[in-house]
Amino acid sequence: MTTPTLSAQEIANLRQLDVAHHLPGQSDYRLQAELGGSRLIVRAEGCTIHDADGNAILDAHAGLWCVNAGYGREELARAAYEQMRELPYYNTFFKTASVPVVRLATEVALRLGGDLQHVFFNSSGSEAADTAFRLVRHYWTVKGQPKRRIFISRWNAYHGSTVAAASLGGMKPMHAQGGLPIPGVEHIMQPYLFGDAFGEDPAKFAARAAAALEERILSVGPENVAAFIGEPVQGAGGVIIPPPGYWQQIEAICRKYGILLISDEVICGFGRLGRWFGFQHFGVKPDIVTMAKGLSSGYLPISATAVSQPIVATLRESGGEFVHGYTYSGHPVCAAVALKNLEILSRERLVERTAEDTGPYIAKALERLRGHHLVGEARSLGLIGGIEIVARPGTNERFAGQEGTAGPIVRDICIRRGLMVRAIRDTIVFCPPLIITHAEIDRLVDTIRAALDEAAPALNSLRQAA
Repeated sequence: MTTPTLSAQEIANLRQLDVAHHLPGQSDYRLQAELGGSRLIVRAEGCTIHDADGNAILDAHAGLWCVNAGYGREELARAAYEQMRELPYYNTFFKTASVPVVRLATEVALRLGGDLQHVFFNSSGSEAADTAFRLVRHYWTVKGQPKRRIFISRWNAYHGSTVAAASLGGMKPMHAQGGLPIPGVEHIMQPYLFGDAFGEDPAKFAARAAAALEERILSVGPENVAAFIGEPVQGAGGVIIPPPGYWQQIEAICRKYGILLISDEVICGFGRLGRWFGFQHFGVKPDIVTMAKGLSSGYLPISATAVSQPIVATLRESGGEFVHGYTYSGHPVCAAVALKNLEILSRERLVERTAEDTGPYIAKALERLRGHHLVGEARSLGLIGGIEIVARPGTNERFAGQEGTAGPIVRDICIRRGLMVRAIRDTIVFCPPLIITHAEIDRLVDTIRAALDEAAPALNSLRQAA
């Protein structure tokens, strides 16, 4: 595969059209215009993306937390092509289903295990969260407890961008746009040891963070609470890895009050933490699981909401339609690609490789950053991690006295040096494709270190300004 050749004039024209007609997601549109258009990505293979200007960039963010199997998979393109020829589309509304959808539901259920044996397909993680939201409220209504409508989530959580999903999330900048959250959603503290409880004993902090759930349940009334939703590791929140024991205590509290437990696996699912799903790593048993991204490695848009057998048994016993679904729920082409993707992940043992090889290797490599005077913490779990940038060694103090000033500086240097990472406030986060090599991991870590060194003068000026 070769990089499409675009002349300088064609690139300039495309960027002008980008500003004139395209509104990219999660973007500052004034900045888009000031920059004269977006970076144009034209090709990718393995863990590397190529832009129209000829730059090869190691994609340490797997697209958007999603290209688990890596780029350039001919098998996935072939699966889409063959399914398009056979059955390009049909819906699941009218007592119908397509063959790849039934097979995919079966394969997902096998990997989930336990009571999680039923799957509702959607197109995005946001839709998966919306499905969980509506299904849970419907479940409690048919079960004779219609007052159970409140969902409890965490501050700084991310569950999607639709109205319900953004409400479930705990991102205050998102809530500020559109009058969110909608009624019936509560938020509690996040298990962010470095940021919110620096120096506290991890076990005590785990108990305190989990206790916040019980306190909120009691404050709103257990009879009014429908479910607790959380990401095993908060991804878009800054790769917040909870301390040991936290998830077990959260599950125990949910069981104590008869509240459903929802595990949002949109980022953590399909091998990211070294297990098929994050809840398996933490040893808990959710009632509902939302998933997307790694389900198809991002090759086509597909997501799913898995539901436990007791919930489905209640819905089947009550009868009546669950009046929810999308035009593309169970899209046969997306399902065919996801099936092939699961086959690749299994055949190449990428989940096991993450747990046994690359995950431990990247954790070891990050030790090279821990002595850097700008690094407050370098953490990882499987193939997801974050580096905290601090103003003073041994603290969690931020430059200029506030979060979000240093991270973008280091991120931009990383990208200029050929490494795609993301800055979430002052945390540099990464989650590379599961096919990443040891050499690429070394390059990832060494580039971040070089970027920190290069950024030091600019960051020192921030310290002086503060």
